[in-house]
Amino acid sequence: MLARYNPPMSTPFVCVFIAFLLNLLSKGPLALAMSRRPRGYDNKHPRDQEATLEGWGRRAFAAHHNGFEAFPAFAAAVLIAQISGADAVWSARLALVFVVARTLYLPLYIFNLDILRSTVWMVGVGAICGLFLLPFLI
Repeated sequence: MLARYNPPMSTPFVCVFIAFLLNLLSKGPLALAMSRRPRGYDNKHPRDQEATLEGWGRRAFAAHHNGFEAFPAFAAAVLIAQISGADAVWSARLALVFVVARTLYLPLYIFNLDILRSTVWMVGVGAICGLFLLPFLI
């Protein structure tokens, strides 16, 4: 019988999972805003209802979808850094920076703190760019 090597889960891979969970959790404020509409949460046509939201609900909608837009690039950057053998310490740092940025992004967007939100967004994008560039620094 052959022994199988099961490497431990690296910090960047854990961060990909956390980023995925953050996307799911960001539905909470959006669902709350939808449930506060005069007819409640429209489970038959949720996308149509999302489009009618205003104020903080509309911002929750935008933040929720922005998370799904950012996730593929982050996951790809982590995979490329890991597969290429990029510096593990910097990969972990940049992945953690992305997760922290995304964690801050949702409340900053909902509470309409636009300058801070945009700054945090740029930090997150910078972390993704850093992960993509790490293999070139080998």
